[in-house]
Amino acid sequence: MGYNARPMLRYTTAGESHGACLIAMIEGIPYGMPVDLEHVNAELARRQGGYGRGARMKMEKDEAEATTGVRLGHAIGGPLALVVANRVQNSEQLSPITRPRPGHADLAGAMKFGTLDARDIAERSSARETAARVAAGALANAMLRHFGVQVVGYVVEMGGVAGATRLADAEAIRAARAQSLFYTQDEPLDRQIKEKVDAARTAGDTLGGVFEVTAFGLPPGLGSHAGWAAKLDGRLARALMSVQTVKGVEVGIGFGAARLRGSEMQDEIVMKEGQPARTRNNAGGIEGGMTNGQPLVVRAACKPISTLRTPLRTVDLVTKDETTAQYERSDVAVVPAASVIGEAVVSFELARAFLDKFGGDTWEETRGRFESFRATMGRFTRP
Repeated sequence: MGYNARPMLRYTTAGESHGACLIAMIEGIPYGMPVDLEHVNAELARRQGGYGRGARMKMEKDEAEATTGVRLGHAIGGPLALVVANRVQNSEQLSPITRPRPGHADLAGAMKFGTLDARDIAERSSARETAARVAAGALANAMLRHFGVQVVGYVVEMGGVAGATRLADAEAIRAARAQSLFYTQDEPLDRQIKEKVDAARTAGDTLGGVFEVTAFGLPPGLGSHAGWAAKLDGRLARALMSVQTVKGVEVGIGFGAARLRGSEMQDEIVMKEGQPARTRNNAGGIEGGMTNGQPLVVRAACKPISTLRTPLRTVDLVTKDETTAQYERSDVAVVPAASVIGEAVVSFELARAFLDKFGGDTWEETRGRFESFRATMGRFTRP
């Protein structure tokens, strides 16, 4: 395998829930790309919002600092580190977790490492880790905006109550979302969800839901049909399934496609305003593992979180007695925050696919390749 001078866009995270910080280390950013930390920090603040969050979000004020890879506001071609400090840094003083929470990583992780204290597993498996992922994804989101791509995440269902509203452009979605307690597009839906969340809080319980991410303005051809690992829908599914609480992912109409005939499902191709266009978007903007020029639409189902104020039954790992699960400070509903995280991980995968197709060593090269591709799209337009 030969050496690639420009590495694929990728990132890794480090850090624990109550440690010193969370870190996102990002490689493959073209030299000269603007680094928009203001946008990153706005997304970190959104991740901490939403009705139904717990006490931890009141203790933290997440802000990212770029400690490597940036000079004078632009990327310098090396690994870029974003650091989010924890205000609560007491991991050494925390008590052991010997009563694992059903649905959490506690017991599976304790068995993996052969330990009777699941605290170390809980510290890393905690959704606090997603602060680093939001930082990396927000940087990618800001990059895509330079090329007219707008990626937005929002909540469409919580506690079994779903909304049908789908606004047609990114700015309208952001405006509606900014006015919503739950990051929805639908004020009546907010009122119904709030009743559900308040009832769950009173009962010491938690709620799940569904968020959706739509990307507008994507060029066709991101991803590939030629190999399974390069298929964009597969990459997006993996990214979303890796988010804590997510248990299912759909592209386009998803499982609904299984209930239709082919004539009802497929998006017919017609000429509109001198260009090939679709009659609908059941495919969710991806065909054959590639973007097709339609808005990309993906959804993720979030289970209710596993830390309950009214705990479920479990077994004490030390005494082996049946008991109730350990309670850790927690939220009632994290679906609004999950929609922010979902927007981030989708943005990063789209940015990675974008740079796979157009990326050069420099920002100038990348922009030039993108403009050259746009020029070739003229061959699909009626003279």
